Amino acid sequence: MKSIINDLKTMLTHAIKKEPYDGLLFSGGLDTSVLAAVNPAVKYVSVCLEDKAEDLYYLEILSKFLNVKPVLRKVSVDEAIENIPEVIKILKSFDPAIPNDLAVYFGIKEAKKLGINKIATGDGSDEIFAGYSFMRDIENLTEYIQRISRNMFFSSNVLADSFDLNIRQPFMDKEIVNFALKVPNALKIREDNGDVWGKWILRKAFEDDMPDEITWQSKRPLEYGSGMNYLRDILSDKVSDEEFNNNQYGIKFLNKEHLYYYKIYKNVVGDIPKPKENEKQCPGCGAGMMQKSFHCKICGYVLDWRE
Repeated sequence: MKSIINDLKTMLTHAIKKEPYDGLLFSGGLDTSVLAAVNPAVKYVSVCLEDKAEDLYYLEILSKFLNVKPVLRKVSVDEAIENIPEVIKILKSFDPAIPNDLAVYFGIKEAKKLGINKIATGDGSDEIFAGYSFMRDIENLTEYIQRISRNMFFSSNVLADSFDLNIRQPFMDKEIVNFALKVPNALKIREDNGDVWGKWILRKAFEDDMPDEITWQSKRPLEYGSGMNYLRDILSDKVSDEEFNNNQYGIKFLNKEHLYYYKIYKNVVGDIPKPKENEKQCPGCGAGMMQKSFHCKICGYVLDWRE
């Protein structure tokens, strides 16, 4: 066990350093904290909605530990809502994950303002090292991780492109992904000190490089860490029950917030693209999807991954 933990640390450290970057989208979560611990001499950019971010506590701990000063981009509720159409226009999507995307958008925009040319993110770590809590209940986790590893897509790539920034995603390095696929699930999800942890092997590999409060923190979705989840109720209130229940669009909306995003999509992007040759049709919005994909990039609909 110790050798595989050491191998991960060696390989990931190499992956981080072999493609240098001068900026880091820094949340204070485990993944970006690992990047910061290995390569601290960069500019750090963090995002929070007013003072509602859960990340602030962890940002302070790691910033003091590494003796770094992140640039904290505080976003007001009004500013966040005003920029939703721009994010939807860039991504060409009305996926309910928009609050996550907003945090990335403001972070990348601030990075561009600071003169950063290459920005790193923690994308991919949760997927290949079983960081999401729902993964604990997946019967064939090995097959699931293998499948998503072949189809990983992150909005940060598209958002970075829109600002002409190069993005670095060390956890998606081919050698790291291949290594992670060989790591037993028992080393990804494991009980330690009475708690069950996802990404256990990643925590163990870098536990000597970070404070325990950072290493053994629970997983926070980006929208909660940044505070952008606070927008959901506000946006839902902008759609009446009558409009949601009538649903004149023939789309399977998850909730009123989802419909709110679609109306913006229709205005700034236009019609939903129909399936191309060799594509399947999304059951949620009718858009085209890759045959092996189980997540619609347009509306966010998720199919059974085993189909």
